Amino acid sequence: MYSLTVTFTIVITLCAYVACRALYLRYGHPLLNIVVLSAGVVIAILALCRMPYTTYVPGRDIMTFLLGPATVGLAVPLYRNRHLLRKYALAIVLSVAAGALSAMVTAGLIARFGGLPQEVVMSIVPKGVSIPFAIEIARLYDGIPALAAAFVVATGTLGSLMGATFLTRLGITNPVARGLALGTVSHAQGTATALMEGQEQGSMAGLAMILAGILTALFAPMVMLILN
Repeated sequence: MYSLTVTFTIVITLCAYVACRALYLRYGHPLLNIVVLSAGVVIAILALCRMPYTTYVPGRDIMTFLLGPATVGLAVPLYRNRHLLRKYALAIVLSVAAGALSAMVTAGLIARFGGLPQEVVMSIVPKGVSIPFAIEIARLYDGIPALAAAFVVATGTLGSLMGATFLTRLGITNPVARGLALGTVSHAQGTATALMEGQEQGSMAGLAMILAGILTALFAPMVMLILN
């Protein structure tokens, strides 16, 4: 019974993803965000079947474990487009550094001047990087790891919903620039959106996501000193 339940939760998640991805590819509307829409479909199915979230957790853990190999798989499009890395190396590092630093400082200052508690401020600063980076940074500076993870998810969801459309409205069509922007600001979800646009965008977004995580960790002591 247990294995059937785990299989069922994985199957409905995969089916929801495939269906929502097909809708996005067909219509291309930003509100048809694959992550948000598929999550809503899974929640609706669990509610209809009267299945508690705890029943979904074992299947979720298996799929979460597979995120590791999937992330490593981002090296494939990056290798195929390594000529872009050689051509724009300095511009890539400087732009990602500027994006990561500005994201940290602006988020922290808004939270600070908004009167939020210190632990919340420390939790929101690393919102622009993937969850493992954000949790460790928040823990080191007396933030709340769970809250930091929530801010990361919210940032990624918002970036994947609006990021590509916003860049288009600004007239930014260069695939390298679009990929770097999406990967720097909205980490894994932004990278997934970039991959939907093309291999160049996806490879640059994956690189930006990794660089942003490393640079955010390096910038954290300076930013936390400013905010304290």
